[in-house]
Amino acid sequence: MDIVVETRGLGKNFTKVIALADLNLTLKQGEIFGLLGPNGSGKTTLIKILLGVLFPTKGSVRVLGQDPRDISIKYRIGFLPETPQYYPFLNPVEVLDFFARLFNIPKKLRKIRIEELINLVSLSDYRKRRLGAFSKGMLQRMGLAVSLINDPDFLLLDEPTVGLDPLGAFQVRDLLLKLKAEGKTILLCSHLLSEVESACDKIAVLYKGVLVKEGRLSELLKKDDEIQINIKTKEPAIRDKILALIKNIEETEVDIGYPNQSLDELFRSIIKDSENVK
Repeated sequence: MDIVVETRGLGKNFTKVIALADLNLTLKQGEIFGLLGPNGSGKTTLIKILLGVLFPTKGSVRVLGQDPRDISIKYRIGFLPETPQYYPFLNPVEVLDFFARLFNIPKKLRKIRIEELINLVSLSDYRKRRLGAFSKGMLQRMGLAVSLINDPDFLLLDEPTVGLDPLGAFQVRDLLLKLKAEGKTILLCSHLLSEVESACDKIAVLYKGVLVKEGRLSELLKKDDEIQINIKTKEPAIRDKILALIKNIEETEVDIGYPNQSLDELFRSIIKDSENVK
């Protein structure tokens, strides 16, 4: 699997403030990677470094095999900021056409791509409405469409469901899974832990610029000190005899595994442990 993002000993200081300290991360192709942490933990700093907007103080970073400041890789990257802002007098078609021109997308292909994206983010009924009349949720949909205009290989999404109703949030999650199936790599930064839990393969938790936990979500959420037994049976009485009959139950499906804690629980425990470290 190709490596899309790799940081080694990455650090960023702002005068006396350490925004990132010795960060080692690897994102592979086709992964949805969740970036978590309280405000001020260094998430935005990392995103800006990956975009080539900020320069690291120390360490190394490679995006799609290149230095993030390399102009050539910009054509392969899509970015959705937390609060996307566009000219309020433009409509969705005009905004997407503007960004498509920046990527030198040919006219015929532009029209096809714009229509596809407007339908994809459910803005077809508002394609001619000025963005100045859009709600925050509609602007978020617009931003998602803009981030996809160049059919990027690597997507950086900062709070993609802010302002969306539950149905819209579900649609975004389904879209992310679809993009993953197409082989795209997604870095998802969100404070909505349920959103991260439902979409991400791996997560990294930052706290005061330090990577305090990283790994596959399924492994991090597993409670190794507990055993969960799920029994499927049409006989309610069997439930009362589970402990005595567990090894002898006939015609009953028994599934023994490890129960998971929620991502909310894991996140709170990680931050609590980090606060207690002196």
